[in-house]
Amino acid sequence: MQVPDAEISGRDRARARPTLVSQSKLQRMSSDSLIETLQLRLVALTDAALEKLLDGDAEGASLAQGIAFTDEFLGTVNASFLTTHLEGLRRHPETPGWFVRAMVSASDDRLVGHCGFHGAPSDIGRAEVGYTVFGPYRRQGFAREAVGGLVTWAMSQGWPRVVATVASTNAPSLALVSALGFERVAVQTNGAGEEEYVFESRP
Repeated sequence: MQVPDAEISGRDRARARPTLVSQSKLQRMSSDSLIETLQLRLVALTDAALEKLLDGDAEGASLAQGIAFTDEFLGTVNASFLTTHLEGLRRHPETPGWFVRAMVSASDDRLVGHCGFHGAPSDIGRAEVGYTVFGPYRRQGFAREAVGGLVTWAMSQGWPRVVATVASTNAPSLALVSALGFERVAVQTNGAGEEEYVFESRP
């Protein structure tokens, strides 16, 4: 369920101030762009921020989005990941909620991870979630809240079943989908030859 831990070569590593999503920006966001849970705000990234990230301009992306993109974030995305989401967002600008979101702590505005769907269901044929929680913020319930929020949002968009693909060796993610009531529906092998389990949420 996590994106590859690959770095963006040659990217600007200057750390922006770790504050963030301004209330004025939150008020302007649509329900597609913002999901709020008990501990988190799941904020859809804009095309402007994704473009800046692809250009290696982390500071510019932070200014465009209103979220400080930290080294932890930059270290868990790569150009392929960013391009996939930017191209998808350009095809479906009316539904930014189907693409990558920042996971922002509601208590202190820190960026604790990122999550979202692998793409719009009209493009990939299903609503499939993924997430990454940065090391210092694990075991605080963020992943469970994020995935739960995404599933609820997908249901509101007419997708009662949400897919999660988890490596058979990823015990924490297997425990998470089980706790959220996902059912295992298939077994597959990924491009690296690793076994993965495919789960679906119950409607």
